[in-house]
Amino acid sequence: MSLLEKYYTDEHQIFRESARRYFENEITPNVEQWEKDGIIPKKVWKRFGELGFLCPWLSEEYGGSGADFLYSFILIEEAARSHCGGFLFLLHNDVVVPYISSYAKEEQKKKWLPKCINGDISSSVAMTEPDAGSDLAAIRTTAIKNGDHYIINGQKTFISSGINCDLVVLATKTNIKADPPHTGVSLIAVEGGTPGFEKGKNLNKMGLHSNDTSELSFVDCKVPVENLLGEEGKGFQYLMEKLQQERLVLAISAQVAAAEALRLTIDYTKERTAFGRPVSRFQYISFELAKMATEVELGRSFLDNLIIEHMEGKDIVQKVSMAKYWIAEMLNRVVSKCVQFHGGYGFMEEYPIARMFRDARGQTIYGGTSEIMLLIIAKYLGL
Repeated sequence: MSLLEKYYTDEHQIFRESARRYFENEITPNVEQWEKDGIIPKKVWKRFGELGFLCPWLSEEYGGSGADFLYSFILIEEAARSHCGGFLFLLHNDVVVPYISSYAKEEQKKKWLPKCINGDISSSVAMTEPDAGSDLAAIRTTAIKNGDHYIINGQKTFISSGINCDLVVLATKTNIKADPPHTGVSLIAVEGGTPGFEKGKNLNKMGLHSNDTSELSFVDCKVPVENLLGEEGKGFQYLMEKLQQERLVLAISAQVAAAEALRLTIDYTKERTAFGRPVSRFQYISFELAKMATEVELGRSFLDNLIIEHMEGKDIVQKVSMAKYWIAEMLNRVVSKCVQFHGGYGFMEEYPIARMFRDARGQTIYGGTSEIMLLIIAKYLGL
């Protein structure tokens, strides 16, 4: 039995059934078209909010349900069966909106959070720049205070949901002379449609085709000082505080993708015959499937424990870094074998495993590369 089973209530199960029906009926049938379009229609986002699937953890004060983290886990788990890796609601739900909830002024919370819940706002976070990826202290985007406004100039790239976003949490330098440099980083919320804020073209990626990803540019973009999240110069600190949950949800998404890829492949090899018997009956293939099942089970056991500790408010940065690293790498090992065991059909776009293979590659890159995860783990080991 899963470690999480004892935490589930009847309400969790009802929520899961509702989410499963939604993904089966409204997401899966449309994936192929969205992959071709390179974007998911905004009406899908609005519908997702109407059903109560956006930020259920927010308090009732803002229109949420005050739900626990298991609701986020359930959504990510059920979404895996839709085979639509590009529907990155988890970015909004569990990565971006927590910055607003934790650091925005009350007036801004009342303005934005209800819309983040009902689907009127799709959010994104903009950290990466053409010349600054993992080294956030090296960002060049600036926000210079001018009276009651900031004047923002700079460029961001590889921004997930960059086309569809209505609100961006922007990492920027409010003090270009800060020493050390990271103490000059602040977070500012920029609303879509603000003069000087422009969205670039939809970038052509290897995978996650249905997720719009773009460059964002800011040219003398004038933003009210009230849009500063928290305090000036603490942006880097805030980013570090939230990375535990960000990397946990990324590890979850990698884990459920690995489990789904394995499920599809086991089903396929049982049905596909070669030399008069199911492919799954060949010893080599059965042994390899057994190895993959073991890795998937190990990942799930580790992850379940981390979810419990995270819900208990424990500091699990080291363990989450381990999970993000190992599970993302495990996913890529598993899905590569799964494609192979599908034979020629695994190379065909009509089979979900081909799309899952492409989508999996990004898991070792975004949210912190595998190499960055290893650096963090090594630091905690005192190395």
